[in-house]
This record gives sequence, C-alpha cells and structure tokens, in this order.
Amino acid sequence: MRALGFLTAAGIAVAALPSSAQTWPSRPISMVVPLPPGGAVDVLARVLADPMQKILGQPVLVENVAGAGSSIGVDRVARAAPDGYTLGFGTWANYVVAGAVYPVKYDALRDFEPVSLIADAPYWIVARPSFPGKDMAEMTAWIKANPGKATEGTVGEGSGAHICGVYLKTNGHIDFQMVPYRGGAPALQDLMAGQIDFMCDLGANTLPSVRGGQIKAYAVMAKERWFAAPEVPTIEEMGMPGLYLSAWSGLWAPKGTPKDVVAKLAAATRAALADPAVQARMKQLGQAPFPVAQQTPEALAAFHKAEVEKWFPIIKAAGIKVE
Repeated sequence: MRALGFLTAAGIAVAALPSSAQTWPSRPISMVVPLPPGGAVDVLARVLADPMQKILGQPVLVENVAGAGSSIGVDRVARAAPDGYTLGFGTWANYVVAGAVYPVKYDALRDFEPVSLIADAPYWIVARPSFPGKDMAEMTAWIKANPGKATEGTVGEGSGAHICGVYLKTNGHIDFQMVPYRGGAPALQDLMAGQIDFMCDLGANTLPSVRGGQIKAYAVMAKERWFAAPEVPTIEEMGMPGLYLSAWSGLWAPKGTPKDVVAKLAAATRAALADPAVQARMKQLGQAPFPVAQQTPEALAAFHKAEVEKWFPIIKAAGIKVE
C-alpha cells in the first residue's frame, strides 16, 4: 500500500507539471565545458554529470569546446536552442573574465539562464621557500621596501593568474614585475627553482608542491580559511582585507530555457551535490560545494551579477584585452 500510495502521489505530481517538464528530458543532454579535457574544470563537470544523468534518466554528456580563453565554448551555450538539452558548466574565468577580455558576441549576464552555483575553490599566494618574509605581511613589507624588484609568474594574458596579479598589485598597493608564462607547469617549475619569487594561483594546483616543501603558501584569498590547508591564513588576516578571488563554478542554460525545465535542472543539481560520493570527490579536488541555500537559479544570478560588476571595471582599468 505504501508503494502504491507513493506511485499515485508521483503520478499526480507529474500530471500537475507543465507540458515542457513532463516531456523533458527525452534525449541526451550536452554539458559544454569551455576548456580541453583532463583539466580541473573538466573533471569537476564529469563528477557532477554522472549522478545527474541517473537522476534525470538521460545521459548527460560532457562536451569540451575549447578556444579563445574559453569564450568559444561559452558562446556555444549562448547560441544553443533554449530547450534544456544544452548546458554550460564553467568557472569565474569562463563566465566572467572571458566576456571582459575577449571580443565576444554574447552578454555575460543577459544571454544565460542561471541554474545553480556548484563549488568554490580559492586562489592563494605562494612563493619560493627562500623569498623574504615568513608571512604575507612581511612579504608585502619587503616588496614595498624594494619596489619593482620582486617577480610574479603569470599564465597568459587575461588568465586567472594574470588578473589575480593585477588585482594584488593595484589593490594591495605593491609594485612588482609580472613574468608571463605559456602555462602553469613551467611557471611552477621556475618558482620551485627560484627563478621567480611568487605566484597567485588556484590553491588546488599548487597544494601538492606546498605539502612537499618545494614552495610556501602565504595567504588564501578568501574570507575563511581553506579546508584543504587550514593552517594557511586568509588575506584578511594578513592585513589586506577584501582581496578575495576564487575559481567558483556554476551551471547555466541558454536564455529562454523554460523555467520549469530550469527548476528541474536545479533540483537534479542539488541532489547530485548532496551525494556523499560526489562530495568526497570534490574534496579531493580542493572544491567546496556551495551551501544548499545557494544552489538555486536565483542565488547564481545574484552572485554572477556581483562578480561581473566587480571584475569588469578592474579588467577594463588594467587595459587587459585580447583581440
């Protein structure tokens, strides 16, 4: 009787749904990652896609569409049919920075339907072990006493590491040289070798090197300490309040996707993020799921808007543009 009652209630609930929600999804869903396969963002998308397809009853296929600093993949989502079968998974660098740095045809806010915030992963300041200063306060004091002498490794024009360096230089009121690299691996190699002094990098990228003693971590660019390295103080604790930067991630659909379909996607995302196996894998990746209250379309819309309003002026003022 209990099973019969559940099925009857479920049947009534389905009958009450709008027609688009009743028929969706009836075929595979594409989750566009605007980066090459194998990277941290791609791995996180696949961690999320696996339980979502079980919840939705259709395959959720991760599609890598890389190029032009991720703007090609984001544009692919903006131009897709608003039917719930194309989703965009990405981070701050993809859905905020790319729209300010590259000559894109989409609007970072108006051309997408927010689905849910996914996870948060902070940037932090790391340095060669012999760099002066046992902490961030002493490091910045040394840089201020020796303007223009310290070197910071960055990765590509308009990258997260580059913008983080600009942000630190401008808002931290310190002067140093920025040394561009083609990728994070050679920059990290030079940092460990003492060829450059420090980097502003995604914590998950350099945590193993900090753990191994090849480099040292000065501060996490977040309001709270990072669960993966709780011994490292926040930037605020080091006397530089407000210098926050994280590679937060979210899920979007094309503008005009039916609200009932977006609601079903958001519910599936929340259920996937509640899976203990998903949470354990995210923790391994240095990612912290957003609180359940923020796993909603409304929360992502507000968060995304605030990030665009914060970073677009900073990027514009720094003259960062890739043609």
